[in-house]
Amino acid sequence: MDFGVLSTANIGRKAVIPGIRTAGHEVAAIASRSAERAETVAADLDIDRAHGSYDALLADEALDAVYVPLPNAHHDEWARKAADAGLDVLCEKPLAVDADEARALGDYCDDAGVTLMEAFMYRYHPKTERAAAVVAGELEDIRGAFATFQFPLRGRPDDIRLDPELAGGSLMDVGCYAVSVLRTLLGEPERVSARTLDTRDCGVDTHLAGTFEYDGATAQLSCSFDTQAEQRYRVEAENGWLEVDGAFNPSDAGEPQSITYQVDGRQVTETFEPVDQYAEQVRHFVDCVEHDRRPRTDADEAVANMAVIDALYESADTGEPVDLPTTQ
Repeated sequence: MDFGVLSTANIGRKAVIPGIRTAGHEVAAIASRSAERAETVAADLDIDRAHGSYDALLADEALDAVYVPLPNAHHDEWARKAADAGLDVLCEKPLAVDADEARALGDYCDDAGVTLMEAFMYRYHPKTERAAAVVAGELEDIRGAFATFQFPLRGRPDDIRLDPELAGGSLMDVGCYAVSVLRTLLGEPERVSARTLDTRDCGVDTHLAGTFEYDGATAQLSCSFDTQAEQRYRVEAENGWLEVDGAFNPSDAGEPQSITYQVDGRQVTETFEPVDQYAEQVRHFVDCVEHDRRPRTDADEAVANMAVIDALYESADTGEPVDLPTTQ
């Protein structure tokens, strides 16, 4: 499959483009708002064609699919334009700025007959799949959980993640992973509450702490641009626990990864050989395109994740807990 990449963002250059190639597919074109920038990156990454606008890339008839790593607020617009061009879409997380936009985008791509997948790469790592299986199959009567993803975003006051017009914020950037993994492991919460800080006076949350309430269980999450790097989750049950460090995008991804759990007094550490989770994500995407299947992280999954994010923001704004509907 031949991919085009809409923008020269770091995530594409450093992770997804190598992942596409590792998965056995081609990055045939890349676009930037600057033709010079597109040409420079294309030369650096040995990409055949460079386009000086996103529209020009979408008009490239040799492409099969596009990867969209644009700022959050632009995902909807350019995913729709890609669908109009008949191109399947792998779009960075979060898929949209809220649940309503994610739902409408999913419907739009369905009507256009193209595959739409949200790029939550950690969901395709074997350790994530195994952790979910342990929680579902071996832990009984879960009572609590915790998930965090945080890193210090300093010295970049113009970073897009600090721009409210681009749907920035720590919850939208890294907290969405914590929301996703708690939902993956425990299911949909019945009620959420949250508090935020804006330590840069930039108009977005730079730190968020939240609580999920379930029937018989609670879960905590945190995300931050203000604190030191950490990404992990832990599940507590009456008969044991499970913990995963380096949970989402570990800095030592070239090293073996592991999960540790205890069930009925027996503690186990399972180790997984290094794997390119970006390549695994691409393999899943291409398989879904070729076999007309819904991706694991499809628009419906994005709607459910965004519904929780919307509720967390609503709680932070009102100072009150927010109930979640039983169906999204």
